[in-house]
Amino acid sequence: MAHSGRARVTAGSRLKPPSRSSAGANPAFLADVLYGLGRQPKTLPAKYFYDLEGSRLFEEITRLPEYYPTRTELGILDASGPEIGSLCPPGAALVEFGSGSTAKFRRLLPHLPRLSAYVPVDVSADFLGAEAERLRADYPDLRVLPVEADFSRPFRLPAGIGERPLVGFFPGSTIGNFEPEDAGLLLARFRDLLGPDAVLIVGVDLVKDVGVLEAAYDDAQGVTAQFNLNMLRRINRELGADFDLDGFSHRAVYNAPLSRIEMHLVSRRAQTAQVRGHPIHFAAGESIHTESSYKYTTDRFEELADHAGWPRARMFTDPRRLFAVFALQPR
Repeated sequence: MAHSGRARVTAGSRLKPPSRSSAGANPAFLADVLYGLGRQPKTLPAKYFYDLEGSRLFEEITRLPEYYPTRTELGILDASGPEIGSLCPPGAALVEFGSGSTAKFRRLLPHLPRLSAYVPVDVSADFLGAEAERLRADYPDLRVLPVEADFSRPFRLPAGIGERPLVGFFPGSTIGNFEPEDAGLLLARFRDLLGPDAVLIVGVDLVKDVGVLEAAYDDAQGVTAQFNLNMLRRINRELGADFDLDGFSHRAVYNAPLSRIEMHLVSRRAQTAQVRGHPIHFAAGESIHTESSYKYTTDRFEELADHAGWPRARMFTDPRRLFAVFALQPR
């Protein structure tokens, strides 16, 4: 997940930031749902986890005892913040991709005393505006220049950053929500956007014990199950579908050959759901693949970054090596 790494892709993060609940008026949402559910095996894009309820559930997930990524990454930012901050040029503007609640930026900010501007990038205009106002109130000397955009697609930085040197910030292991080839393309796009003298700070979830991984995505309280099922609830509400939520169960499993956690919604019985007049047939036991969260070894991630144009890497990790924060430079 951006669970951040759920990152949620557009969406945290599990692709993580809250997304606007306007997709019912957005034909792309319907097209993505019909395309994914028309495939074999069936899929749904993880970025649609993040309506208001999905975002609330994700925040609850980050506080669960089984879900280590958020608290571990925050600990790394606290412990290694001075070293990370020393790599950032004076007077820089920091661009956060998928800024969400800006909580991790706030933890890093004390270690960036020479930062002159902050550019939060998020798909949710309302949420983005509210967070920007809170930051301006808390840090009146910091220039805050929000950008409403899907960071997984090309977008423009605000003219207000001028010629400032740039620092990219991509926390939460959201990089793990992308297929490795797409993750490399995304890192290359960040390099092109930020320029040849930039620093990119990236959170990466590391390969570890399978029991630890699977528990993080299938907690004892069932919060992650509700988060997963909420995708169908959102489709029902915004696209007029009729999925029976009691007819599906949550499954999270580690796919060792691909080094990724997979989340699925598994049909409890043979059934048919309607999405805007389109019948979607399910066999008993058939699943919808809703999220992948890739886990990296340090060597594998450094190789990915190198191929994407970030050959210099500093790694910061926790004592148990559950998670890593990389500071990447193009040269």
